[in-house]
Amino acid sequence: MIPHFQPRRILRNLVAFFRSGQLDPLPIRHTVRKYSREKFRADGKAALNVSLLDIPQGIAYAAIAELPIVFGIACSATASIIAPLFAGSRHTILGPTNATAFMLFGFFAVEPALAARETQLVPLLVMMVGILCLIGSILRIADLLQYISRSVLVGYVSGAAVLIMTNQLKHLLGVAHEVDELRPRSFASLVEALARSLHAVDWGPLIIGTVTFALFLGLKRWKPRWPNLALVLVLVSAVFGTLILRGVEPFASAARFSTFSPQDLIPSFPSLARAGIFEDISMLLGVALAIAFLACLENSLMAKTIASRSGDRADVNQDMFAVGAANVASAIAGGMPASGSLLRSSLNFSSGARTRMSSVYSGTLVLSTALLIAWLPKFGIDLIGHVPKAALAALVIGIALALINRHNIRVCLRSTPDDAAVLVITFIATLIAPLHVAIFIGVAISITLFLRKASRPHLVEYEFSDAGELRQMGEKRQRPNPAISIVHVEGDLFFGAAELFRTQIQRTAADPSLSILILRLKNARHLDATSVLALEDLIKFMRANERHVLISGATRDVYRVLKNSGVLTTIQQGADRRKGESNLFLNRPSNPNLSTRDALKRAQQLLGGAKAEVRIFYDPTKK
Repeated sequence: MIPHFQPRRILRNLVAFFRSGQLDPLPIRHTVRKYSREKFRADGKAALNVSLLDIPQGIAYAAIAELPIVFGIACSATASIIAPLFAGSRHTILGPTNATAFMLFGFFAVEPALAARETQLVPLLVMMVGILCLIGSILRIADLLQYISRSVLVGYVSGAAVLIMTNQLKHLLGVAHEVDELRPRSFASLVEALARSLHAVDWGPLIIGTVTFALFLGLKRWKPRWPNLALVLVLVSAVFGTLILRGVEPFASAARFSTFSPQDLIPSFPSLARAGIFEDISMLLGVALAIAFLACLENSLMAKTIASRSGDRADVNQDMFAVGAANVASAIAGGMPASGSLLRSSLNFSSGARTRMSSVYSGTLVLSTALLIAWLPKFGIDLIGHVPKAALAALVIGIALALINRHNIRVCLRSTPDDAAVLVITFIATLIAPLHVAIFIGVAISITLFLRKASRPHLVEYEFSDAGELRQMGEKRQRPNPAISIVHVEGDLFFGAAELFRTQIQRTAADPSLSILILRLKNARHLDATSVLALEDLIKFMRANERHVLISGATRDVYRVLKNSGVLTTIQQGADRRKGESNLFLNRPSNPNLSTRDALKRAQQLLGGAKAEVRIFYDPTKK
């Protein structure tokens, strides 16, 4: 029997669903109400430390994506200001990250037709990422991220780090022009292009990069708490940038970055009325989904890591909403995709930040610095023009090396074979497939292995002892009553387990002496349409051979699924409810064995027994 369609009931359930997952529209208002001078001092100090890291990282991540550096700075400033208005975490710092920046580069690298329009398409892409994150937060999709293995992220980040370092070698060796002319589209072709360009190595950029890398590693070991990235970039730019501008050999031909103007910082909404907009949206949808997924996965991991240190409770859906809002704002500001930065957030926490206002202050400092950089060329001062590309390439390689976490890799490789397989496959996928495809390959492998483990229900045949206690039947013991079998089903019975459930039950039902099969479903969980249909097929098969299936220990959830699906009618067929007969017996928490006792009485009735001599142990002092 098909249940009656009730549109009003469905509408009420949908309204209740959205209300139950309602997000806080503006969490920062709680912070402002209780703000104090002491909190301002602590937040201001943390903001200064973070902004010293934020500015050079914004430039570096724009370089990784091969975008004008204004994209990275605009994203750092905008995301830091907008995200804390909506975030659940008070220590979160959002902005561009290595993984999302390189996914952006990887997409346009394999799409030459789109690469020429990259600066036009990136704002649209970032807007799509923001909208996808906002929708996902409303639907509470962030809760599902816990089912993604950590091995996926470790493998992806490690593979992306290798790609980042390899791609930055062209700037370090001064052969960017020669490599770009060969148009490499994969890791293998990039390595080949580098090898074929070695004859054109420029010693100037190589010396700049080597000195920069050595200074970065040395300062990092000597003073790890200092803003090493900013200090080294300023020092190297002051020395080598001056030598480049003065034409001193061998540095005269070294490439430098171009500055930006105040007009580049003026917000503008991505054009949606131009011709071909729907074709662009269609082409960008896949990478937008991948970046949105990766950004939320990074942000969720970062929020939980910081929460474990601060004692706060991580609200991943609220944080996902903040990621969406930050990306929408970044698109309007002309920035690149924003995600949660574990490095900047950890620095914010360790610097003593008390509230989310530290992120707002940090973003304001970055924006003020960006405006200063944009206006200074009018007075003959070009700060960005002093930054050698080889120096930033060396710093990016240093950052990428830190992404390869040997401890996490060792844990993933040694924990279980499945974790090792996920890490290795994801790592290889990042090297041979586009990055927006590689991340989903890792996720698919992770979910497949999870479903393989979860789709193994545990079926054990039970019997009653002389004392009336339900116990597992030994392999060498025969059933007390050969015509009756009690099978305990434990585990998930969703679609992935349905076929295995059917196969195992059929083995028991194949016994020609068996007339009654009692399925004990007390610990069976997550029945769905596939498992319910498998159960219905079993009941029909048994009845076709004049045998019966009884259900005992069914929980309210199991009963609800059977009733709503209409299979309850099939189960109860042949039982006269007016005489008190039933083929399904609900679980009784006071004594879980009572339902099986009643099922045994019903079994003996079906077998034609005059009296049902069934004893069962019951201790009223225990619940």
